Amino acid sequence: MLTAQEVQDVIHAGLPMAQDLDLRIERLDSEGVLARVPFSTRLVRPGGTVSGPTMMALADAAMYAVVMGRLGRVEMAVTSNLNINFLVKPQPVDLLADARILRLSKRQAVCEVLLYSAGNEGELVAHVTGTYALPL
Repeated sequence: MLTAQEVQDVIHAGLPMAQDLDLRIERLDSEGVLARVPFSTRLVRPGGTVSGPTMMALADAAMYAVVMGRLGRVEMAVTSNLNINFLVKPQPVDLLADARILRLSKRQAVCEVLLYSAGNEGELVAHVTGTYALPL
């Protein structure tokens, strides 16, 4: 099993945009992954909230991290589906993603990600489900 730092390094090496977001994999264990994008005014959209593309990128990276955490280095795993429901406006603080695998087979991993604002873990910002196609 890879460590959180190893997974973060793989993501940063393969996707330079993750460095632009300052994506951090803070926890990786048998329960799943906790990922973070620190708040930055560069990520804010009109209305003073974290942008939807930032939330989607964090959720997708968290799914990728949880897949690699379970299977090891599978850089060629790709997103085949991502569904996001935006629930409430994120606060101007770090954005957190709690990801887990719902179902894992030889060909795909179905994941769930809960997004929330740091310090307000009781209120979901968005609910995400997605599928990663796994290399044969």
